[in-house]
Amino acid sequence: MSDVAFLCLGTMGYPMAGHLRSAGHNLSVYNRTATRAADWVEQHGGRASDSAAGAAEGAEWVFVCTGNDEDLRSVVLAESGAFAGMREGAVLIDHTTASPSLAVELAEHASQRGLGFLDAPVSGGQAGAEAGTLTIMLGGEEDSYARVAPILECYAKKQLLMGPAGAGQLTKMVNQICIAGLVQSLAEGIHFAKRSGLDVARVIEVISQGAAQSWQMDNRADTMDAGQYDFGFAVDWMRKDLGIALQEAQRHGAQLPVAALVDQFYADLQESGGGRLDTSSLLKRLERLEPLED
Repeated sequence: MSDVAFLCLGTMGYPMAGHLRSAGHNLSVYNRTATRAADWVEQHGGRASDSAAGAAEGAEWVFVCTGNDEDLRSVVLAESGAFAGMREGAVLIDHTTASPSLAVELAEHASQRGLGFLDAPVSGGQAGAEAGTLTIMLGGEEDSYARVAPILECYAKKQLLMGPAGAGQLTKMVNQICIAGLVQSLAEGIHFAKRSGLDVARVIEVISQGAAQSWQMDNRADTMDAGQYDFGFAVDWMRKDLGIALQEAQRHGAQLPVAALVDQFYADLQESGGGRLDTSSLLKRLERLEPLED
């Protein structure tokens, strides 16, 4: 049992913090919308604080899972942020998908304060967070990781230290690059099947048992066929992630032509009001385009 703080109880953070509490850890929580933290405490116990620093005070482990670089800076570096309340030797584990450069910056700030820091973005979405089956890719010091690894087991099916600070975020970019291409290919395949007069459900049933199988096919093909997109990982968030990936690609001299193209397809969806739809809505974009000419 450890003294743990969890900051930001969004779609992912709320169930992740719940798993920590269910494992017997003493939790203090913070959320910018205080009613959300109050609801979590009513459901799980523990205590809520009105600041990130207050929640982090006395905790051995401080977890954060927020939206983007700007949010993360505010929660961690502000006068009432996590670093201001953490005791020497404590470790901050950042589950936000953010820029690798910010991970390096936060690691440097942590070191100056006698704290540990791990960038630890996750994959698996809301369903993975609720089921406790997330994949965690980490960057940071081996010692900090070795100490916190048993606690991460509360909601991880796979975790791996990828290298120094920033390596976790770079690995998450690889994840998002791969997903972008897979979802676009799945959207095109289903679109082709529909226009060809095939029974999409039967097509998926057979090809999902061969080399075309993927997580996206197993978990999104049926909902795509049904035109259901009001759930899951939003287009807005995917564009944020691909923006980071494309920036990093430019820095490292990597070529990402497919990712750049799919990013523009997601931009089309945003412009048509689909920013909050699931990323599988790439099929919706294809279906509203003009039919191909003979």
